[in-house]
Amino acid sequence: MTDSLSLYSVKAVLILDNQGDRVYAKYYSAPHVPNLSLFPSVKQEKEFEKRLFKKIHKQESEILIFEDNIVLYKEYMDVVLCLIGPLEENEIILQQAFTAFKDSLDLILDSGIDKKNTQEHYDMVLLAIDETFDNGVILETDPASIASRVTTPPSSEQQMHLDLDKGLMSAWGFAKSKLQERLQQGI
Repeated sequence: MTDSLSLYSVKAVLILDNQGDRVYAKYYSAPHVPNLSLFPSVKQEKEFEKRLFKKIHKQESEILIFEDNIVLYKEYMDVVLCLIGPLEENEIILQQAFTAFKDSLDLILDSGIDKKNTQEHYDMVLLAIDETFDNGVILETDPASIASRVTTPPSSEQQMHLDLDKGLMSAWGFAKSKLQERLQQGI
């Protein structure tokens, strides 16, 4: 059995803008392996992101090996989604998790994946990341399941109850005012 067998298969999830600046970045390290952090400082993380962004623009594929990591990425209009895993990780598993994450964002962000929409719905994007990955462990690979956990369907029962109460109160107020008018006319 190898020492590298682990559930912790994701090192980082990045969302970069079209200049290579971070919109979102989350780096993971396995808690059972001390000092396995990808980078010890935020400055080094940002430098890595800039180098990665430059490399991504030179490539035509959506997967590459970069600085002893497997990087899966998808370029959109003005953002790039990236998933970074260890070199010894199975790229098919990473690809399936990354596809689930991308597709769940497509479902959640109705008007498409771009920087503006990502920032406007930042809370839902973060929830989608948290529902897909937990501290580097892939939790879910079904985009519909991820999206359903992030977006709760509106409860029509509560709305109907409010409308019913509002309608009854409106009818009561109307009847009360008409009764007052009739009583005043009779006097």
